[in-house]
Amino acid sequence: MDEIDVVVIGAGQAGLSSAYYLRRFGYEPLVLDAADGPGGAWRHRSPTLTMDKVHGIFDLPGIRRDLNDDRSGGRDLDGERSGGRDSDGGRSGGRDSDDGRSGGRDSDGGRSGGRPAAEVVPAYYGDYERRLGLRVVRPVKVAAVARAGERLVVTADTGQWAARAVVNATGTWTRPYWPYYPGARDFRGRQSHYATYRGPAEFAGRRVVVVGGGHSAAHVLSELAGVAASTLWVTRSLPAFSDADFGEQARRAAVARVEERVRAGLVPQSVVSVTGLGHTPVVREALAKGAMERLPMFERITEYGVRWADGSSHEADTIVWATGFRSALDHLAPLRLREPGGGIKVDGTQAVREPGLQLVGYGPSASTIGANRAGRTAAENVRRFMTGGSPASTAA
Repeated sequence: MDEIDVVVIGAGQAGLSSAYYLRRFGYEPLVLDAADGPGGAWRHRSPTLTMDKVHGIFDLPGIRRDLNDDRSGGRDLDGERSGGRDSDGGRSGGRDSDDGRSGGRDSDGGRSGGRPAAEVVPAYYGDYERRLGLRVVRPVKVAAVARAGERLVVTADTGQWAARAVVNATGTWTRPYWPYYPGARDFRGRQSHYATYRGPAEFAGRRVVVVGGGHSAAHVLSELAGVAASTLWVTRSLPAFSDADFGEQARRAAVARVEERVRAGLVPQSVVSVTGLGHTPVVREALAKGAMERLPMFERITEYGVRWADGSSHEADTIVWATGFRSALDHLAPLRLREPGGGIKVDGTQAVREPGLQLVGYGPSASTIGANRAGRTAAENVRRFMTGGSPASTAA
């Protein structure tokens, strides 16, 4: 068993941000990633989700994504091409920011606008890993994290590591949420989740019900309209469309509201449940096609469609569940962190029940809005834990 200071589990935005700041604070984290290549959840997105449709990509800290470079390489924050030196001695450390200096820039500029996000973002992440010289090992699937004396033992399919601290950044993509409705097993058509959505072609001529009130549902509706024989949009609650400018202050407020739940040990809500549906490119396209005429949630699924409590029904041969994801945290079960409310109590990124564990990509940092700031907070907390200090808060 190898002994190490810090293990980061997951190499998405939150994991890479954490690794960057850990390096800034003098640690050399080992990053374990379950995927075959860089990109986090982005590598699994539909090829039809192009960069001009994406609702804003946040740069990773230290190296900006070059909007005018088809190779999607990065630039240091001082404007020079990164030379691969890390930020405590190299060019990428000139200026740092909680949000990677991007301000949440939309991705519809530059020559990469029509390219799939599943190509552009992983290329940027891979470039980031190489230029900073981060120690990322993949594919490694972590099975368990358990306390053993003064260390946390990380057990994976490729070995074990005894770490003084662990930053968990496993995100949500591997845990698609399928809500249960009566009659689901009797449905004679096809049911799929947004996690496996790969574009409208396979739905040509089909009668599709799309379930969900977020941007994933809007993406599906925007592409299926005019391709499917029909689309029907249903949500549990009335969607809240927002015309507000989602600037820095609004982003911080949204993160803070989601963070209230995780501090109480409740299951996190999505950020979009707080912010509402902004008029992003996919939302505007779906609205223009008349595909966002919402109906309330059906009561049950029938053999040939769906039915509401008042007895009305709708025939369909396909149901797409754009109902979000849950945190992928099964490997943390040996630590017994779950609260009666179903969640893990977290203060900032600090797991309250386990002082050696940071959770990023959980709750408020499960979206691109809070991931960079959470990475920095996690690294600060690791440093304080190692030196006997008190944990930081993302609200600061």
